[in-house]
Amino acid sequence: MQDYATRLDDAIVAYLRAVELERGASPHTVRAYRGDLATLAEFLARRGAEPDPSLLDLELLREWVWAQNEAGLGAATLARRTSTLRGFTGWLARTGRAPADAGARLRAPRPGRHLPRVLSRARIDEIFGQLIQRASGDNPLALRDLAIVELLYASALRVSELVGLRLGDVDDERRTVRVLGKGAKERIVPFGLPAHRALVAYRERGRPALAAAGSASLLPAGSARTPSALARSTVAAGNRDALLLGARGAPLSTRSVYQLVAALLVDLPGSGPAGPHAFRHTAATHLLDGGADLRAVQEILGHASLGTTQIYTHVSAERLASAYRTAHPRA
Repeated sequence: MQDYATRLDDAIVAYLRAVELERGASPHTVRAYRGDLATLAEFLARRGAEPDPSLLDLELLREWVWAQNEAGLGAATLARRTSTLRGFTGWLARTGRAPADAGARLRAPRPGRHLPRVLSRARIDEIFGQLIQRASGDNPLALRDLAIVELLYASALRVSELVGLRLGDVDDERRTVRVLGKGAKERIVPFGLPAHRALVAYRERGRPALAAAGSASLLPAGSARTPSALARSTVAAGNRDALLLGARGAPLSTRSVYQLVAALLVDLPGSGPAGPHAFRHTAATHLLDGGADLRAVQEILGHASLGTTQIYTHVSAERLASAYRTAHPRA
């Protein structure tokens, strides 16, 4: 840890010297930059990051912004610290101290808005690793939970859309799901091979067991003809095409999904909600980080306007600059 602190301190000192000499920054500005970058060094030391500033990445820097936001910083201070960090990572890249500018796409939250929670790809892998291990024993609830999280992340669904899915909404051949979104607007959303495998396993080995358990609890021996039992049986029959079922065979509730996700994200930093929407926002962010078109992400999310999509996702300034350089005749 000491080795890392020394090297990072050296890089910060060199950067501040460059700011002072090359840009003519005032002593007050240099002091502010030094204080901003000191918070980064402290955060990285607590985080136990790799002992090399050249290994800084966007996900780690986003966690730093979340930590600053949770500390109760004002919008102006947080914006300044984020700007300082972008300047530092840009200098690391320009001077050959880092292979790329890790902070080029880093943004501070807008004033008055919660900073959205975004899971790192490593955290996503960790969560799915846990869920897959639980589901390996063919426990019906574990198979269902894996299918839930796969769909939330693969298709960026709202929790209301997820629990409203019916068996017939899933197209296995095309690997798409038909979703009824806000305003009763229907859309078709794709999902990947891991989500498809999880859905097949749940429908073949998980859902039948949950449905059977529900039927057994609804119609116990000796009371199958009582009015209350018959009424519950009728309700169960009316919901028998629900894709996701609870432990008693009834359609899954939004509360159950929130409880599942909250347990998975209990340690996730950030000030925004820790519910299913975190997977939706993460999916959108990862799509954009991977080069997806903003309008395609808008369609996947089911947003009526592009402006709404821009609120919930991070636009890659790096990608926009690249598109400009490629397309504009005088770039």
